[in-house]
Order: sequence, then C-alpha cells, then structure tokens
Amino acid sequence: MQTNDDAGVIRVHGNKCLVQTADFITPVVDDLYMYGRIAAANSLSDVFAMGGDVLTALNLVMYDSCHIEKEEMREILKGGADAVNEAGGVIIGGHTVEDSEMKYGLSVTGIVEEEKIVRNNGAKAGDKIILTKPLGMGIITTANKVDMVSEKTMEEATKIMAHLNLYAKNAMLEIGVNAATDITGFGLIGHSYEMAKHSGVTIVFNTKEIDYLEEALYLSSIGMVPAGSYNNKHYTEKSVKFECDIKDEEKMILFDAQTSGGLLISVPSEKAEKLVDLILEKGGIYAKVIGEVIEKKDYPIIFI
Repeated sequence: MQTNDDAGVIRVHGNKCLVQTADFITPVVDDLYMYGRIAAANSLSDVFAMGGDVLTALNLVMYDSCHIEKEEMREILKGGADAVNEAGGVIIGGHTVEDSEMKYGLSVTGIVEEEKIVRNNGAKAGDKIILTKPLGMGIITTANKVDMVSEKTMEEATKIMAHLNLYAKNAMLEIGVNAATDITGFGLIGHSYEMAKHSGVTIVFNTKEIDYLEEALYLSSIGMVPAGSYNNKHYTEKSVKFECDIKDEEKMILFDAQTSGGLLISVPSEKAEKLVDLILEKGGIYAKVIGEVIEKKDYPIIFI
C-alpha cells in the first residue's frame, strides 16, 4: 500500500532495516548556528517519525561562496553537527554546490528493527491524536524575513524548531503507538490528511486544544503567510470540514507549512495521557492531545 511515509525503509539483515531520508531548507533564522541546527533537526525528524535511530548523516550544502565567509559556514555546519551528535549519530561527509541562495540540510541514514517501524497508515478508530510542538513556525519565519516579529516570539520559535523529535520518538516506542508522522511542509492539515487517507479513517481535531505562537495569529491576519501554506490550503481544503466558528487567519495556521515541526502521533486512547507525560519526562518540550480518530466519514479531517 502506498503510504507516503516520511522516509524509505529497506531490510538489510534479519529484522534490521535502514531508514533513509534527505531534506534541506533555506535560512529561517538570522543566527547561523541555529539555522544549521534547525535544518539538521528538520532532516533528522523523518527518521524519528518512523521510529528509527540515527546512524550517520551527510551534509548537503548549497551556497554563494562570494557572500558566505568560511567562518559563517563553520557556524552552520557546527549547528548541524551538534544536532546529529545529540541524536546519537555522526556526520561522515557531505557535498557542496555553488548556488545563489543558501540551502543546508542532511542526507540521513537511520536504523530500526522491523517490528518497531512506525508508519503513517496505522491510525485506528478510538485512537487519540497527540502533537509534540505548537504551530505557526512558517508564518513566524516568513515575517522574520522582513523584521516583523518580536524578539521574544522569534526566540521561542527558534527554540521550538531547534528541538529534536528524538525524545518524543523514544517515548512513543516505549509506550507503543499505531501511527506517526512529522509536521513539516504540508502543515498540520496536509500531514494529518495523509494519515487519515492511508489509514482509512477520519481524524477529528478539537480546535481549542491546538496551540500556536500567539503572534502568528496577528501576522496571519495581515497576510504574512508563506506561499507553501496557500498551496497546502489549495490542495487539501476540499478534504476538510470545519464544524466550528473559526476565522480565516486561524485556519491558515492549520494549513501553515512548518519547519522542523512536531510529531503527530495516533495512539490507543488508554495510552494517550501516559504518552504525553512520558514525552515530557524524556526531554520533550511540549505534548498535547488535540484530537481523536473515528470511523471514516465523508471528510478525512474534521475540526470541531
């Protein structure tokens, strides 16, 4: 079955499987070290979403050598290396390409036992849905490019994006879950739509339980929204039913293209609160039940 999983998985020996993925992003913050760390966290997340442990990573660097100094590049690469080291992996090389726009990320190899693979197509009616990071990062980073974000909000967004989904992954493997994905470029609605569609269920979100950075709502109201978020809306809006009173600017947060967002986890209801507590105990910065899975309805995604 096609699942649009977060990474490719191939069995190499017995029950041992390699998890392979690659991703890179343009700068989303001004601090070059934190940009490198965020880009790496974003790349590593696909391995975590499938329950994998990180083994190795290769740097993927596209930059303008006439405008990026060596010291600046070292800061970016240090940020990436520190994130990989925190994940228990090691950077073993990479490749650079001349480009007019800076881009950095990783090609990541992880490992997972076959019986521990977590896919995005296993959500079951009766499950609870847990999110492990608040939303709004696409809107915040877009506004930051034109200096329209407060320093406090930007610091908070940077901390959220730089945080590894490693700790949420460790917790979900210990508890046992039915499905997971990470919330990145397709936004909360796009990624949950894929989970619902491939699982043959409907996901119902409690809109009041979905957290986002407060400043993102104002920025959304004045149109400070990345193009990718509008693309997400165009692609998925006919698959979503809003049964609640919600303004357009808040809807755009739900469609918002995230950088290094959290994991979206479908877990049996009796395990949900234990999982939330364990994520926080193991080092996660946020975890909350935001919805539930029901039998398939006319719409794969419903907001109440």
